[in-house]
Amino acid sequence: MTKINHVLGISGGKDSAALAIYMSKNYPTLNINYYTCDTGKELNETYELIDRLNSVLGKKITIYNSLDLENSPLNNPFDHFLAVYGGYLPSPNSRWCTNKLKLQPFEKNIGNEPTISYVGIRGDENREGYISKKENIQTIFPFRKNIWSEDVIKKFLSNENLESNLEVFKKITNDSKILEFASLPLSFKFSQLQKVTALIDLNVKIFNKAVFEFLKTTDYPVGKLDEFPVIENEDVIKIDDVFAILENSGVGIPAYYKPVNYTVEINGEKQTGTYARSRSGCFFCFYQQKIEWVWLLEQHPDLFEMAMSYEKEGYTWMEETLTDLKKPERVATIKKDHYLKTVRQLNKSKNNWQDEILNAEGEGCASCFI
Repeated sequence: MTKINHVLGISGGKDSAALAIYMSKNYPTLNINYYTCDTGKELNETYELIDRLNSVLGKKITIYNSLDLENSPLNNPFDHFLAVYGGYLPSPNSRWCTNKLKLQPFEKNIGNEPTISYVGIRGDENREGYISKKENIQTIFPFRKNIWSEDVIKKFLSNENLESNLEVFKKITNDSKILEFASLPLSFKFSQLQKVTALIDLNVKIFNKAVFEFLKTTDYPVGKLDEFPVIENEDVIKIDDVFAILENSGVGIPAYYKPVNYTVEINGEKQTGTYARSRSGCFFCFYQQKIEWVWLLEQHPDLFEMAMSYEKEGYTWMEETLTDLKKPERVATIKKDHYLKTVRQLNKSKNNWQDEILNAEGEGCASCFI
């Protein structure tokens, strides 16, 4: 049997940490190598989380560095590439940080070995997650009902494979309903999403076994395995499950997710709101909301000052400079806007829950790195 490398990236966030614990507990026969790509600009809480995970997993999490730090005068991955880019800060339109500090070190360390990468997209999320363009790397999503990536589903359900796949289903099951849906070709009236949803809802294990048999006819890494225990999975892990996994394991929830109280004046009266970070990653992540920048300012003022020091020569983290954002009157406005937005969302969820359910149907998925 071809040697297959199993890997799981720890981003420092709750989902990847919970997935590492989940896989270690539920699939001990899979020799998973855990890794993290260190940008050099993570919060201390991230490194503390990784230390706790090392103990719970019983094996060391490997650190992938984007460069040989000993040969870099700056001795920090982010600062090194910032200098290479002439001080040009990363942004949603130019995510060189993701490419240089996450993707490239990951794919460099993997090399050309057939690899299965496990990614913690939850069952209540509507996005695809990072899919490597390297043919030797296949992504699996154990937390979702559909564990397969979009590229696999597209090939599997292609009308070109209709007859051969139907024969595979017939060898696995005699369920007439499953065979009926398996025999239907894709069309304008019967989309890929409709077909995969119908088959998974009828019996996810049978669907997974059929996909596994199909993969054996391809060059996908999973197809090179004699067996793949994850295809027996029926769990759908959502946000509450993630928190439970972290708490029950003793690892705990990363500190930056825990709400912190702040005070704001609304119509002459003091009100109490809460803020926290919504994501892991660099402390100066440009995807942060304004209230998260305020959180950084008040909870980690030294890091806020460091983030502010990067803004020069017209390069800023967002349309508003951190120098302007840190002004007391601006902080008060951001807190007020955040508090009022939170109240509106709470009222909407209480009063318009039926509309929310209807509007949530048919949402597409977005692609994002770990």
